[in-house]
Amino acid sequence: MWFPYFKGQPTDYIIRYSGGQLRGEGQAKAFYYWRYNTQVVAVPTQSQDVSFVFNELSADHQQVTIQGQATFRISEPKRAAQLFNFSVDPLTQAPLSDDREKVGRRVANLVQVATRGEIGTRPLEKALGDAPVLAAAVSGVLGTGGMLEEMGVEILSVEFLSVRPTPEVAKALEAELRESLLRRADIAVYARRAATIDEERSIREKELASDKALEEQRKGMIELVGANSLREAENAAAARAIQADADADAERKKLAVYAGLESKLLLAHAMRELADNAGSIGNLTITSELLASLLNDKASGAEHASGRAGGH
Repeated sequence: MWFPYFKGQPTDYIIRYSGGQLRGEGQAKAFYYWRYNTQVVAVPTQSQDVSFVFNELSADHQQVTIQGQATFRISEPKRAAQLFNFSVDPLTQAPLSDDREKVGRRVANLVQVATRGEIGTRPLEKALGDAPVLAAAVSGVLGTGGMLEEMGVEILSVEFLSVRPTPEVAKALEAELRESLLRRADIAVYARRAATIDEERSIREKELASDKALEEQRKGMIELVGANSLREAENAAAARAIQADADADAERKKLAVYAGLESKLLLAHAMRELADNAGSIGNLTITSELLASLLNDKASGAEHASGRAGGH
């Protein structure tokens, strides 16, 4: 077959040369060609990944191992074709050079250069903890143009999968971190104990305040009961005094009837009262002196009456 048919891949930018002259170009181009004087350049425009691992020094002169991946694409195929050989066999479409891999290696080198500039401004501990920030900074540096733009390459992303120190430094950092974690654990235990003590003290204070309030209420109740009892006693005493005064006044009025009588008549009246109430008296003792006094009074009274009769 003297005029075979070439059909480019959808992701390849095809440039066709015949007899050293440019005959056509375009994305996924297809054509018939004369096999003896045709050269085909297929520039891949799809996104590509390149992995990298390299060592750099931090600002405090500590070695850091960085492992990651960069994603890029050839955004200007004609410019890239001027710097790299993307020629393919028209029949098999197999690459005729390793320049496709060379693009990835050159991108990795540029990533390392940009990373060196960022790592050199950070101390070890900050570099170890700033992997996403560091990757974003490197991606920003590469996206500002420079060598990648001249190559017709565009960086899509830069990712740092790990940022590690040397094993010796890693052990030292692990020991320091372990001690820091132990100190934090101790501080947490102390804080928990202090919080428990504060809570217990707060509970005791509330209990004391409650007891104090109860005692204050009890004190007020005792004072109230005492005041009421005292007032009740005073009122009862006043009532008794009033009653005694009334009774005494009644007795005075009752005895006032007998105020002008002689004592003998009073005694006789008392004896009559005793006789009237004899049924309610269980035992009555009349002394001889009292009886003699009564008899003498009666005798004296009779003699006085007879004397009065004889005079008449």
